[in-house]
Amino acid sequence: MTETRTPPFWKTRQVLLSSRPLSWINTAFPFAAAYVVTTGRVDALLVVGTLFFLIPYNLLMYGINDVFDYESDLRNPRKGGVEGAMLDPGLHRTVLVSGIVTALPLLVAMLVLAGAEHPSSWFILAVSLFAVAAYSVPGLRFKERPIVDSITSSTHFVSPAVYGLAVAGAVVTPGLVALLAAFFLWGMASHAFGAVQDVVPDREGGIASIATALGAARTVRLAITFWALAGVLMLFTGWPGLLASVLAVPYILAAWPFRSVSDERAETANAGWKRFLWLNFLTGFLVTMLLIAWVLLGPF
Repeated sequence: MTETRTPPFWKTRQVLLSSRPLSWINTAFPFAAAYVVTTGRVDALLVVGTLFFLIPYNLLMYGINDVFDYESDLRNPRKGGVEGAMLDPGLHRTVLVSGIVTALPLLVAMLVLAGAEHPSSWFILAVSLFAVAAYSVPGLRFKERPIVDSITSSTHFVSPAVYGLAVAGAVVTPGLVALLAAFFLWGMASHAFGAVQDVVPDREGGIASIATALGAARTVRLAITFWALAGVLMLFTGWPGLLASVLAVPYILAAWPFRSVSDERAETANAGWKRFLWLNFLTGFLVTMLLIAWVLLGPF
């Protein structure tokens, strides 16, 4: 009788996959960029906060999602790779515990390092963590409330930046408000477009979403509209932020071929979603260059 052996580090690999490694930068970078640009310094809070929003935050967010979406994930061909782990039920507790255990020490350190100087940062962090849990946990399941699902998902990505600004004592200006509003619309568009490819498995699993409610084609068009509006808002951020308005164009082009996709062929939008994932790296690089220009040339 042949003994089946578990490959070395298999459990660790599955836990990491559940945190969506390709998306780590999407939450860590907004916090780090907001904090550094506002304070102009590298300190312990920057390091701890970046580490928190890099891995534990994503492990909590996506791990909780993978655990409570297990039944629908069984019908989803995308699961089992970089776009999300197909978690063995035996790993569900491990993933949830790993998220909590890795997050708590960093959260405590962030609160201690931030102190009571900026109390609004505590509220923002609480909202961020609530959104992480509320998206997937039974009893709340914001991910099954059309439109609210996209709003909650966008909060996941924008709140680290808002927290970074708050804890750094940033001054609120019209340009900053326009920037955050553009970022929020980008987040809503990204979630909506990402939901399109899952229309069929979500419906089979009894999971509602913005895409199952509006239909694939209408959701793609809504995402394109949100990206376009985000680009327009960037025009009001001042120099050199207004240059970022053109960064909406690649996302619109990635989604454009699927603007009339039928619900039955919604899974073909996965091709556009994969381009979206890689576009984030290019956009991140260009945004970094703009932030450097911001520091050198002055505020918006």
